[in-house]
Amino acid sequence: MPTTRLPSAFAELEPFAEKWCLPTEAERWNMRMATSMLVMREFYEAFSPRLEEAIDYCDKFPLADVPDDALNLLHLIYSMVMVSMAVEVFGQQKPTDSADAVIDRIGEPVP
Repeated sequence: MPTTRLPSAFAELEPFAEKWCLPTEAERWNMRMATSMLVMREFYEAFSPRLEEAIDYCDKFPLADVPDDALNLLHLIYSMVMVSMAVEVFGQQKPTDSADAVIDRIGEPVP
């Protein structure tokens, strides 16, 4: 039986969970860079209609005590933000006119 990562109310997004429930910004960025635009658009189109509902769901929990399934949903939201820039703004994985610029964070907000 497959493992579920997301709250049952978001079961239709489960096919995206393994790829996009990533806990760090660096992991999300690397996944964006390694994923085709076609695959990112599929994720974007599936999640966009449910994004506000997902945010509302996660907002029910204090950040210090988020259940695992809601934390995975929060990570999915963060990935959606990362993917949406590629889909809505750049039309490609890499930001336009960025040459080989890289930013490595040494810390980030958690969760």
